[in-house]
Amino acid sequence: MDTIPFTLGTPASGEHTLGLIVLKFDETLEQDFRRLFPSRDLALYTSRVPSGAEVTTDTLQEMSQTLPASAALFPPAARFDVVGYGCTSGTTMIGAAKVAALVAQGVKTPAVTDPLSAAIAACRALNITRLGMVTPYVAEVSLPVQRAFEAAGISVPALVSFGEAGEENVARITAASVKAAATQVGQQDVEAVFLSCTNLQTLDVIAELEATLNKPVFSSNTALAWHMAQLSGAPLASEAPGRLFGKS
Repeated sequence: MDTIPFTLGTPASGEHTLGLIVLKFDETLEQDFRRLFPSRDLALYTSRVPSGAEVTTDTLQEMSQTLPASAALFPPAARFDVVGYGCTSGTTMIGAAKVAALVAQGVKTPAVTDPLSAAIAACRALNITRLGMVTPYVAEVSLPVQRAFEAAGISVPALVSFGEAGEENVARITAASVKAAATQVGQQDVEAVFLSCTNLQTLDVIAELEATLNKPVFSSNTALAWHMAQLSGAPLASEAPGRLFGKS
């Protein structure tokens, strides 16, 4: 075998580098992010964090024990603009500030965000103070998310849930079911609708829901993508759906 010389240059990652920590049982978030961040000048690295097959307050809080190790699995030489932790309910149970601190133990990045923080930021950007919410989970998981918005000054007078605890089932709840639930919520006295949970199939119903309700509709995934773009300057897909992305 001959050894030949080589030169070192910059990585093939492009202008922006994003990190995404995805739950073990999540089957939706990565697919949505590939569509929301299609630029060839952007690198999107994902890591997985252990999570429970059943979503409970205990399994959500247990992720705090493994978040630093999951963040440490990102390429150590990469220079991240922002890292997102992909769990709305997990952030609620652990706390957004603690999530950011745990992620920062494993990876160097100037910014960490999550779907709850992103959704609250989205409400403020859209001047939303009365929010309707659709969630897949049981009451012990869903109600703390409602309270987290209210603690941030955003009332949630309308909340519907599918009452499901199994993550595999959540990933398979049809977009038509999400659309029906969001329509029910959106017809009440709210200014916008939030589709909570990164594992729900929401991307293909947002534009139609906004047209029907004449109100902003955004999901955990679109809010997280929007917030990561805001924090990093990374370009989003021109067809990213919803008023959150400046679509009328």
